[in-house]
Amino acid sequence: MNQVIMILMAFGAVTGGLDRILGNRFGLGEKFEEGFRLMGSLGLSMAGIICLTPLLSGLLGRFAAPLCAGVGLDPGLFGGIPAIDMGGYQLAMSLAENPAVGRFAGIVISAIFGCTVVFTIPVGMGTIEEADKPLFSRGLFLGLLAMPAALFLGGLLSGLGPGQTAWQCVPFLVGAGLLLLGMGKWQDKLVRGFGVFAQVIRVVTTLGLILGAVQYMTGWTILPGLAPLEEAMEVVSAIAIVMLGSMPLAELIQRLLKKPFGWVGHKTGLNTASTTGLLVGAVSVVPALVMMKDMDPRGKVVNAAFLVCGASALSAHLGFAAGTEPDMVAPLLAAKLLGGLLGAAVAMWYTRPTMNLSEFAARGIQHPQERTRGSM
Repeated sequence: MNQVIMILMAFGAVTGGLDRILGNRFGLGEKFEEGFRLMGSLGLSMAGIICLTPLLSGLLGRFAAPLCAGVGLDPGLFGGIPAIDMGGYQLAMSLAENPAVGRFAGIVISAIFGCTVVFTIPVGMGTIEEADKPLFSRGLFLGLLAMPAALFLGGLLSGLGPGQTAWQCVPFLVGAGLLLLGMGKWQDKLVRGFGVFAQVIRVVTTLGLILGAVQYMTGWTILPGLAPLEEAMEVVSAIAIVMLGSMPLAELIQRLLKKPFGWVGHKTGLNTASTTGLLVGAVSVVPALVMMKDMDPRGKVVNAAFLVCGASALSAHLGFAAGTEPDMVAPLLAAKLLGGLLGAAVAMWYTRPTMNLSEFAARGIQHPQERTRGSM
């Protein structure tokens, strides 16, 4: 399966590159270029933290290993807290006692739990309009309910047994539970806290990039144990190469699924922006968040629920896994798409049109019948 996915991405690179030669006649050449341009943003967000990973793992290892050993957890799970492209994978692999757990935490957990905490929630709350935040929050709440199933499947496909997977997921299930509680009671404070956490990671990453650049250009060893910047850029380059194919491929998938998603929208009552947002969110989070202002109320809840697990499944996260751990591509995609689709399904049930008007009002969502009457 992993080899098939890599061949498909190679096909995407060929079609995108040829279209670029033809002057971007079919819009795939632009995606080819976009995949390569992402190397810059990937380097800014990843290279510095990769340089600092040996130092961070040493500091964390002093207390993480004894703490985890006392309860039977692998220290590599700490790598599931940052996002996959913010050092989560490198941290997990440097701390892990069991490489399989390290890959599971650094690829699957960090792409679902870490991405939600560090990116989707703070960026989403800072991007969408104020009036849409209650619906967005409700969608996040429903998406978190689907997270256990996504993590469990990802653990099994990563080579862990059912019992081992369940136990290693406990800290993140507790974290998801606390998020559910926080989203209900202290939403504003929680979002501000996530924003601060993301900013701290940004500062640390930039410092690592500065130190790595100085060491590369002068040969001075400012921090002993700092990983060379050129090694970090090798990881970034490998991911960018995969993105050359994954971005055109994602565009092709969106076009192929446009009609089926239009049929889904017709059957579910979701407008065009809502159904398109599900496809866009699987490629990139930010465009999906920007589109929310054009979605119907039900679609806003459904899309937010999908993003918790399904965000960037077909582009950045896929490219990262293929560039670092090709054998983890299938587990990552299966976990993210299962969680995203399950979250969307839960949200669809939660906002089902068969509920009466009072139930919709209690949940803060406009009933489809009211929208119909309002447009007449």
